[in-house]
Amino acid sequence: MLNCYVIAFILVFSPFIAISNASAGDADPRYRNCVEQCEESGCIGKRCFPNCKISADEVPVVGPPWGMVEPLYARWKKGHCKSNCQYYCMLNREKERELLNKDPEKYHGKWPFKRIYGIQDPASMVFSSLNLVMHFHGWMSFFTLIYNKLPLKARKRPYYEYASLWHIYGLLSLNSWFWSAIFHSRYCELIEKLDYFSAVALLGYSLILAILRSFNVKDEATRVMIPAPLISFVATHIMYLNFFKLDHGQLATWAIWGDFSHHPSRWKIRFVVLISGLAMCLQIYDFPPYEGLLDAQALRHAITVPLTYLWWSFIRDDATFLTSERLKNSKKSK
Repeated sequence: MLNCYVIAFILVFSPFIAISNASAGDADPRYRNCVEQCEESGCIGKRCFPNCKISADEVPVVGPPWGMVEPLYARWKKGHCKSNCQYYCMLNREKERELLNKDPEKYHGKWPFKRIYGIQDPASMVFSSLNLVMHFHGWMSFFTLIYNKLPLKARKRPYYEYASLWHIYGLLSLNSWFWSAIFHSRYCELIEKLDYFSAVALLGYSLILAILRSFNVKDEATRVMIPAPLISFVATHIMYLNFFKLDHGQLATWAIWGDFSHHPSRWKIRFVVLISGLAMCLQIYDFPPYEGLLDAQALRHAITVPLTYLWWSFIRDDATFLTSERLKNSKKSK
């Protein structure tokens, strides 16, 4: 139940938390002037954008209780107009920088990518979608194993005490990768917030789950006591969007457990931790997208696709192993 409060907290307060994504590129006066002129005129040179034209019936009207009420369609058009202006102004500015033999700059926290069919970051979008599919497959296979293949207690309750925790993990993973795929498809401030906060919520919960499973916490009271300080920790990281420490804490917990545990599938944990740690280096040593398509973040997303399959394989092995142990203990007690 406490985990539900964490999710509720994030959903309630996330719209009020600002994301700082200023970069050197969007601070460039020539780029800013280009965007402002484009939003006013709807054109960059000979290229014009119909969505920048607002008709009379789309002008905000005064009405209680919200004051200026703007039609949703008009808001969408404005956002689409701004996105196009930023994209083509960025391209023009990068062409100018290339002629001066200058390196690419980030704009609004992102590298200049080449759009394909309107998709702003096609490589990351594809790999995010693949991660979404792999998590769905992994979660459903885990669900099938727990309730259709392994023995159950009375009232169809699993012997595996961590089943409900992994179900929540599966849902948070699907939510996180869904918004990641949407965000990489087309930039939008609201979607960007949902992407960031969903990712931090997943990492925070994963850290809690790693601690509970590594220390074999089965008592419900203890399960409530352990997440309490971590909830504040996650909330703080939501404010500052510090992914690295959450990832580091989660990997360190599983790494220590993998070294000291005698679990039959511990090699899977060690492999996932090792490759995930190497993938984190891509977050530190960022680089401009190759051919405007593949950057460090896209590579990290690509690496996590096979790791996701192996990770859910470990979760299924863990459920099978602990269920077998519980059945053996129950028979001995009789």
